[in-house]
Amino acid sequence: MDLFDKFDPLIAQKSSLPFEKADPFKVVMEKVLSETVAIIDGRETILAGTNNYMGMTFNEEAIAAAKEALDNYGTGTTGSRVLNGTYSGHKGLEKTIADFYGMDHCMVFSTGYQANLGMISTLAGVDDYVIIDADSHASIYDGCAMGNATIVRFKHNDIESMEKRLKRLPEGVGKLVVVESLYSMLGDAAPLKELLETAKKYGCTTLVDEAHSMGFCGEKGRGLCEELGVEHLADFIVGTFSKSVGTVGGYCVSNHPKFDVLRLVCRPYMFTASLPPSVVASATAAIKALERSGNRRAHLWENARRLHSGLKAAGFTLATETATSPIIAVCLPDPLIATKFWEKLLLNGVYVNMALPPATPAGYNLMRVSVCAQHTTEQIDEITRRFIATAEELGLNVKAA
Repeated sequence: MDLFDKFDPLIAQKSSLPFEKADPFKVVMEKVLSETVAIIDGRETILAGTNNYMGMTFNEEAIAAAKEALDNYGTGTTGSRVLNGTYSGHKGLEKTIADFYGMDHCMVFSTGYQANLGMISTLAGVDDYVIIDADSHASIYDGCAMGNATIVRFKHNDIESMEKRLKRLPEGVGKLVVVESLYSMLGDAAPLKELLETAKKYGCTTLVDEAHSMGFCGEKGRGLCEELGVEHLADFIVGTFSKSVGTVGGYCVSNHPKFDVLRLVCRPYMFTASLPPSVVASATAAIKALERSGNRRAHLWENARRLHSGLKAAGFTLATETATSPIIAVCLPDPLIATKFWEKLLLNGVYVNMALPPATPAGYNLMRVSVCAQHTTEQIDEITRRFIATAEELGLNVKAA
């Protein structure tokens, strides 16, 4: 038996999608002109699917810091954090993040995926329970599997469902509740206060993944925990640099007094090369810039509300009633229409993410738009117009702008 035989259904499914001139799995950014515009297949294209929420990829301070670090430290560390891979910049970045959150401790990982993988697999072992939202990110599921903990799922954003499952767990066992603050596919927000209060009621340790809310939620941009005033209920907060910070990497912050022992037992931290000095420097500069970015945060929310209301007024079905995040998910009837819509929209000069089952919850067929703080009002309106033009080309029932 060929080990690849098990992938035949997926190969067949992909082959059945009727792409003609573009393929979402083969998009190449030939040149990136700004945070919001790139050249794709020779065409100038509005970027509306990059997760570059705060538009930090071209931040002048971050770029200057990265260039200086390249000159002073070279291109990489060639080692893990527990060997030769800790430079002064790595410790400085961890202090910057800890100070940003007002927390005692911070660990930086090489990716946001590894941050979830490392924290969950290390905190919850074979005799413990991890209680997660059924729509959790793959990194959360993989962290559970790597740690061999028993996974207990509750219905998406359903407090009653979570409490029912907590009541059934045996006494005297380790319990880790893991929730995301904003969910990446539909852009919906978790009822975070109620979830964390319920978790604490049953003696659970709590971890909140703020990957898609850090940078623009809360007065200082620390995330939904800050916005709702529940940071004290989160024992661990995990985040990423690949969204609002504009580079790559991940982190976890905490006030737990034994936190530093994780550096000796967390395998995804111990056994991978540390981030290059240039990435560390750019992330440090970007996080410091985010602290001063109140106006940019406000414009991002204006953009999200404007796009949501424009698409809703045009007759599109959206995954959320209001703009609860910069993620605007447009729901289409079936995978065939979604495939054609994505391709025509790209040819019409707008790049978004196509998301189909099983990657999406409950069978949603999505055009997933992620708004950037650097989108102009004119670009937001142009995205709406091109969505409408694409729908009209496909004979979908929408209203002209």
